[in-house]
Amino acid sequence: MVVIMKILIYGAGSVGLGIASCLLKSGAEVDIIARQETVDSQRQNGLVRTGIFGDYHAPASAFNCYTSLSEIESQPYDTTCTAKLTLDSGTRYILVCTKFFDSLGAAQDLCRHSRLIEEATKIVLFQNGWGNAEKFTSFFSSDRIYNARVITGFVRPRPNVVDITVHADSIHIGSLFGGDLSFIHKLCELISTGGIGCEPTGNIEKDLWAKMLYNCALNPLGAILDVPYGRLAESESTRMIMDGIIKEVFAVLAAVGYSTHWKTPADFIEVFYDKLVPDTAEHKSSTLQDILAKKPPEIDALNGAVIELANRHEIAVPYNLAVYNMVKFIEAKAS
Repeated sequence: MVVIMKILIYGAGSVGLGIASCLLKSGAEVDIIARQETVDSQRQNGLVRTGIFGDYHAPASAFNCYTSLSEIESQPYDTTCTAKLTLDSGTRYILVCTKFFDSLGAAQDLCRHSRLIEEATKIVLFQNGWGNAEKFTSFFSSDRIYNARVITGFVRPRPNVVDITVHADSIHIGSLFGGDLSFIHKLCELISTGGIGCEPTGNIEKDLWAKMLYNCALNPLGAILDVPYGRLAESESTRMIMDGIIKEVFAVLAAVGYSTHWKTPADFIEVFYDKLVPDTAEHKSSTLQDILAKKPPEIDALNGAVIELANRHEIAVPYNLAVYNMVKFIEAKAS
């Protein structure tokens, strides 16, 4: 008997295609929701993965690609059971891989198509920044929502192609609301088998804020100056700005009651310059990539989220404000 897990990927940008490639390589049955250009390209050419984990091609016949949830047959995201297949009674998954600014729309869309969701279905957010989970818990119970922390670099050179450029650590998946981690073991296993390490964690809040620290320091500054991350660490001028951003984020964490893996800014800064930046030294900011592609950058989910929390607690965050407003200026100029 063969077990096939049926999974929906909602959003086929670079992250969505990267995760889809792992799931397809592992033998999962995958449906993808994407924009028309991406759907047309994948239906004609399939999905192609290149980069540091090797090449992989899933032919168009290996998965389904749609522009709307309405196109999917009235069948919940469950494991598929046909002749010679056995039904897995475990968890079903919907993976949301949209940008931060599409979170609310994605949550509303999934809620409108609740026929696709069973009691055991889990929604896993493969998204940047902070604040995505809150948008989904407005429509779904918190025990259904999980977050993924991804610090792998994905680039989409063509609508059906994803290139994996850098990889700093395994994907971590967990719940901000105390959800049962056993429900996401199978998903982690499938992604790992497909080429990118993935594991459950009880520390997803700490992981997400560790990524926030990394992204808030590097992402906007890399976009403003149009240089890869390694260059930012070479200059005392940019190091001073990044140090200031990091210290402000720690002040906000302390005020709000969130935590990460390092007790002090100095502890994080040491790891940041000794390991995190060197591991991704050639990577260019996703904010810069979005601006060049004339797409809205995710600055509101990064430094913008820090500024919003700081305002609630009357904390001054001038370094975060400065880079946030400069990115907003560049975005407006490029549009």
